[in-house]
Amino acid sequence: MEILGIDIGGSGIKGAIVDTLHGILVTDRHRIDTPDPSTPEAVAIVVRQLVEHFNWNGAVGCTFPAIVKRGVVYSAANVDKSWIGTDAHALFTDITGLPFMVLNDADAAGIAEMGFGAGRDHKGIVMILTFGTGIGSAIFVNQTLVPNTELGHLEIRGKEAERRASDATRKRKQWSWEEWAKRVNEYLAHVEFLFSPDLIIMGGGVSKKHEEFAKYLKTNAPLVPAQLLNDAGIIGAALAARRWME
Repeated sequence: MEILGIDIGGSGIKGAIVDTLHGILVTDRHRIDTPDPSTPEAVAIVVRQLVEHFNWNGAVGCTFPAIVKRGVVYSAANVDKSWIGTDAHALFTDITGLPFMVLNDADAAGIAEMGFGAGRDHKGIVMILTFGTGIGSAIFVNQTLVPNTELGHLEIRGKEAERRASDATRKRKQWSWEEWAKRVNEYLAHVEFLFSPDLIIMGGGVSKKHEEFAKYLKTNAPLVPAQLLNDAGIIGAALAARRWME
């Protein structure tokens, strides 16, 4: 089954058509910059542009960088605050005329990695941590998702972890990989103390450069790069939409 997956991020909104039986993209990704300000109305217009770009007429899976429960957005760390309380399902359905399944972006990436990537067939506690504009998290216990964990907002030294250790912070501070890894290690140690994971999968925008910083990272649990790289959100959104339709 093919489904359109859309991944909404703090800096870009991208989409592709996904073969959900094999967990692969069947089209090239198409990316549009996230509007500034990233209000619900502005983002919805970009979502419609992506639907039109692919000439799509069917169900759509869509990620969002926030807590999402039954289609309603409950937080807004890296998007406009007017999103809080917005029914994203209804908004995107109204503007496109298509059924939408909206879920947290890191949860979607986790669904993809557990189904077709680095977490495939793994039991126990598996954590997916995505490093990009912020830090996203997904936790799976024996392949079952614990949704909306938002561990990027844990407090480290009086600041939210993603303000100290996200990839966006690394770029803004112009840190070397080794300097950045010191902050990441502090965050990983705190997360491991709290959750004792059996496997940590590192994804997000930095995943394609894993070999440049992996030697600086220290964890108790095995830490591996995401296999689906920056496509994980798109693929996971489509997989979630397929399950929602079944």
